[in-house]
Amino acid sequence: MVKIAVTGKGGVGKTTIAAGLARTFGARGYRVVALDMDPSPNLASSLACTPGPGGNITPLVEMEDLILEKTGAPPEGAGLVFKINPKVDDIPGRFGIPCRDGVRLLVLGSIRTGGGGCFCPANALARRLVDHLSATADLLVMDMEAGVEHLGRGTTRTVEALLVVTEPTVKSVDAAAQIAKLARDLGITRIFGVVNKVRDGHGEPFISRLSSLGITPLGTLPYDPAVQEAEEAGTPVFDHPHGGQTRTRIGALAAALEKSLGPFGGRAGDRGP
Repeated sequence: MVKIAVTGKGGVGKTTIAAGLARTFGARGYRVVALDMDPSPNLASSLACTPGPGGNITPLVEMEDLILEKTGAPPEGAGLVFKINPKVDDIPGRFGIPCRDGVRLLVLGSIRTGGGGCFCPANALARRLVDHLSATADLLVMDMEAGVEHLGRGTTRTVEALLVVTEPTVKSVDAAAQIAKLARDLGITRIFGVVNKVRDGHGEPFISRLSSLGITPLGTLPYDPAVQEAEEAGTPVFDHPHGGQTRTRIGALAAALEKSLGPFGGRAGDRGP
């Protein structure tokens, strides 16, 4: 199993890229689990998932009864006695959502307590679930919340790679530098970058800047009006009639990641991207 965390400054397009990677690898025959860890989760729409009755998805860390069942304490019960290694093997089956291209989604959500390093029952469940998923799939794609706070919670401590998504702006690359620094403090050594929403081919200075920061650049993704068209139509860009450019470029990004990290469990089928 390979775990890839996709992160970046807010609004850079990390959810679209996380979904595109998950769907690309799923279509190639890998067993892929996507984990939505954003406080405003919307990965399900990009993955074209099929939610259960009612259509509403409640993040796992907001399910008080579940966290109490698993840890013996309420979600934000810092200071209370609770199980730090709760049993979670039934969670993927109970709460996993089937999506297009064979991807399965779990909506974890974000722990909203003060202090990035808070170790509370909800965080214990989140960490244990990430660890458990290592044995159930070939690839785990984690759509992280924007910014750097999630790095203090330890849910990314065992990832094989961190993919930092930036825009072609100084502020966005500065945010990438901060993310990379904190990731290295956690022992994450394989840090990749991609510059999204590039217009007129003006991404090279930002690729060079990422490289100077010790972030391995995997390329650029051009600005694609089909992304906005798809959002307005309420459909994933990968299924939009004009979404071919984004599908192709994210497919190339997936190939670059696989080349850098190696096969993800050796279960790739004969299907193309």
